[in-house]
Amino acid sequence: MGVRALLNWSGALAGLLLIIAGSLLYPALPLWDPRTGLAAVDLGISAQVPALLLTALICGPRAAFIASVAYLVFGLFILPVFHGGGGLDYLQQPAFGYIAGFLPAAWLSGRLAQQDGLDTLEGLTGAAMLGLVTIQLCGALNLVLGSLAGRWEPSLSQLLLTYSLLPLPGQLLLCCLVGLLARMLRPLLLVQH
Repeated sequence: MGVRALLNWSGALAGLLLIIAGSLLYPALPLWDPRTGLAAVDLGISAQVPALLLTALICGPRAAFIASVAYLVFGLFILPVFHGGGGLDYLQQPAFGYIAGFLPAAWLSGRLAQQDGLDTLEGLTGAAMLGLVTIQLCGALNLVLGSLAGRWEPSLSQLLLTYSLLPLPGQLLLCCLVGLLARMLRPLLLVQH
């Protein structure tokens, strides 16, 4: 096994663990309230999407894609690691399209992060945001197709509000943090693009 293959597999394993841990973490935004002092405002989302995007920006497209495939396999066949559980029944859940979107998002974000001139804070943050857009598009497409097939009870507008629009501000904010973390960590980890 060559050095590049070893790095891909070790990056994939680290990414898988990061995504699983991210599905258990719910980030909060620290805000200062003059009456009560420092307070934490829950963003209402888990950290699994930022974990995936950070993996892609640091480890590259292959490692992030492998981590995404492993996450899907774990969630569908081994452990209920998804935000809302797991198992083959999860394929019928409205949220599954977003998790399936991890695959193209991992590849796209990782590939963009390797391009010359994109190893800047703006470039890495943009790559993370394009990954998020990819996840959102895959999820929305699943919601539309499932609604057309009569698969879910809530209306399409309610599903889009719940799964896309409400989490989006927090996810965009975390994309900025992911871009910053990737920019700081890549030189420390000797990541080359």
